[in-house]
Amino acid sequence: MCRAAVRFVQERFGVSERRACGLVGLRRSTLRYRSHDRDDAAVRQRLAELARERSRFGYRRLHALLRREGMVINHKRVLRLYQLAQLGLRRQKRKRRPSVARGRPGLPTRPNQCWALDFVSDTLAWGRRIRCLTVLDCFTREAPAIEVDTSLPGARVVRVLDELAEQRGLPTAILMDNGPELTGQALDQWAYEHGVELRFIDPGKPVQNAFIESFNGRFRDECLNQHWFVSLPHARRIVEAWRLDYNRDRPHSSLGYLTPDEFAQQVWATMPEAPFEPAGLKL
Repeated sequence: MCRAAVRFVQERFGVSERRACGLVGLRRSTLRYRSHDRDDAAVRQRLAELARERSRFGYRRLHALLRREGMVINHKRVLRLYQLAQLGLRRQKRKRRPSVARGRPGLPTRPNQCWALDFVSDTLAWGRRIRCLTVLDCFTREAPAIEVDTSLPGARVVRVLDELAEQRGLPTAILMDNGPELTGQALDQWAYEHGVELRFIDPGKPVQNAFIESFNGRFRDECLNQHWFVSLPHARRIVEAWRLDYNRDRPHSSLGYLTPDEFAQQVWATMPEAPFEPAGLKL
């Protein structure tokens, strides 16, 4: 359209090309430009080869490799060829466990039927972050263990469960959320080998693990918020002392104001044989 306007001004008023371009507002280089087809076959082939060799490189890195090989090519042209060849990176989605045995579980009816796991975070006096793995028997409300460290990966969770298995046997099922430490291969393999069912709550539904959420609230309110931990060993001593006090001496309202140990002893007294001692008595 602009080129036609320039030609019209030239023919109608007899002015020069420079004058006509100035009146129309078009650069002379634009007026004289002639498009030409580019042979992209060589670039396409080399781009595909580099994409196969460097499968996790995006178009910008591939453009840099092409320039390094002496090809004078604009990054936008590389992007166009990259998209036409459908060489875009496929995002690696995080693998999750299948949605089986999820949702609100039924209430337990005996000890060791269902344990619950969760994590609580805190900091030392000088700012170092620590984590606490809390374990709860959902029926007796006993806390068999609270593991404290700066990092608690899946292998560490398995080690804690192995220690508890020697003390009080294995649970039928373990209820937990969808954290990476609990959905990883280490715990999944352990559960398969020991015949323990892993039950995962629905994402964003902590109420489905209400027993451990209530316990964590008491743990934070009565222990973590009441102490100033100066070191990791100090934090471990304080937390273990609180755990023993919780099991032995703290009345629990949902247990008729019995302690978890007292309630567990009453329950096991009505059963044929108690396979373990109450959690608070293990020193």
